[in-house]
Amino acid sequence: MLTDIEIAKQCKMRDIGEIAAKLGLTEEQFERYGKYKAKLDVPASARQGKLILVTAINPTASGEGKTTVSIGLADGMARSGKKVCLALREPSLGPVFGIKGGAAGGGYAQIVPMEDINLHFTGDLHAITAANNLLAAMLDNHIFRGNELDIDPDKIYFRRCLDMNDRALRNVTVGQRGEGVEREEHFEITAASEVMAILCLATSLSDLKRRLGNIIVGENRKGEYVFARDLQAEGAMCSLLKDAIKPNLVQTLEGTPAVVHGGPFANIAHGCNSVLATKTALGLADWVVTEAGFGADLGAEKFLDTKCRVAGIQPDCVVIVATVKALKLHGGADKAHLAEEDISALKKGLPNLFKHIENIKNVYGKPVVVAMNRFASDTPAEIETVMKSVAEAGAEAVFTDVFLKGGAGGEELARAVCRAAEQKSELRFSYDLNDPIEKKIEDVVKNVYGGKGAEFSEEAKQKIAEAEARGYGKLPVIIAKTQYSLSDDAKLLARPEGFTVHVRDIIVKGGAEFIVAVAGSIMLMPGLGKHPAAEHIDVDESGEIVGLS
Repeated sequence: MLTDIEIAKQCKMRDIGEIAAKLGLTEEQFERYGKYKAKLDVPASARQGKLILVTAINPTASGEGKTTVSIGLADGMARSGKKVCLALREPSLGPVFGIKGGAAGGGYAQIVPMEDINLHFTGDLHAITAANNLLAAMLDNHIFRGNELDIDPDKIYFRRCLDMNDRALRNVTVGQRGEGVEREEHFEITAASEVMAILCLATSLSDLKRRLGNIIVGENRKGEYVFARDLQAEGAMCSLLKDAIKPNLVQTLEGTPAVVHGGPFANIAHGCNSVLATKTALGLADWVVTEAGFGADLGAEKFLDTKCRVAGIQPDCVVIVATVKALKLHGGADKAHLAEEDISALKKGLPNLFKHIENIKNVYGKPVVVAMNRFASDTPAEIETVMKSVAEAGAEAVFTDVFLKGGAGGEELARAVCRAAEQKSELRFSYDLNDPIEKKIEDVVKNVYGGKGAEFSEEAKQKIAEAEARGYGKLPVIIAKTQYSLSDDAKLLARPEGFTVHVRDIIVKGGAEFIVAVAGSIMLMPGLGKHPAAEHIDVDESGEIVGLS
């Protein structure tokens, strides 16, 4: 079997102008970044295609192939003659060089040029990092130059960021040896930064600038919030992001258009591509396939409860991606024996999938299709068990072969999804925006996670009270927690019950316009594993990148 990058390099890519033409775009509506990438500058359209959201069960460490299935699904739809467009997130260099690898799909279901997309692409994440760190630099410089705003150095909330997994930067000291006011600093990965969230939720360039100005950088000694606009930073930040706000156009291996833009993580941020990218795609195609990070308790919840509210959109069908291996892992199977038939473990793990199905159908009111990402080790007995069990749970399961067969392996899934999307449905939410912050968090825990409630630290309670007193109580909530469990404990697999989610901190994101509840031991700056993927990535003598997946 060829590696992902070897398959991608064998692909005969179409000129990006040909891909743009499939969406009815003229040369004036896109800006070329070489032969195979472009930036889109398309005004909002009243035309509205059908939207398919792809999510997953609580995944294994390497993921369940959600992006791969999304790409294969779109290619499967295109094979039946549908005008379809993907709307995906951009990869972060953290996972690319860490444990998960790239995020351009896999096998014969990829977006290309995969090495460009996985590495620097069109520079969006670099621009976000630069804008974020410009604000941090202006903040510290303001304090150093006399501190006219009387900012309290012990109450600075805004953090620097870097698009890399680097645990050494979680806690650092800046301003040492007289180079500013010495204080503790904490880096976040760029995908978790508020600037990333703002870019992905902004509806226009003017909305982007407004949101940037509303970033809360800290407090003054009177206890009042200090904003980025007080530092007159939003204009310069926006100048760094004026091109980054434009969605990127690329293609699949089979030539299906793909709009790829923004990349917040779903375990520590809101996990969806940009509002502009999704709405642009919906205005250009009859069918749009998008995805949200990690399990449906994270990315899908945030897509439905937050992004849909902001953008005024809703999916016509939700696809839940699962694998037999992951279900067996949820059922307590030994990692070393996941490729062996184990019906008992499979049955014990299925309740995790059932909970996600129930959430989409009963909490959010949307049709659901289960996409089983097929592995060669899946046995007929395991396949039959899944198909029968999912049918009993009120959904349809389709085993897909998109990794090995591309769009041809996604045609059956495409037919099932199109049938489901024709059902009339109206999106419901898991909480009421007008409820107090604690109630909204409790509702997510009870309705989506299946827990008995949330427990708040004294610090979290105090910050909630302050946020509500300052007028931020009506914002959506974003819960930062582990992706491996429905709970905030990564070891509680399958469908745990009776658990409590522990909220240890609250962060008000004034620019992104949501409240972050930090649960459990989730880290805003990931670290590298003992043997990161970076050890296997290289450039050969001809200048070709190898080892990237």
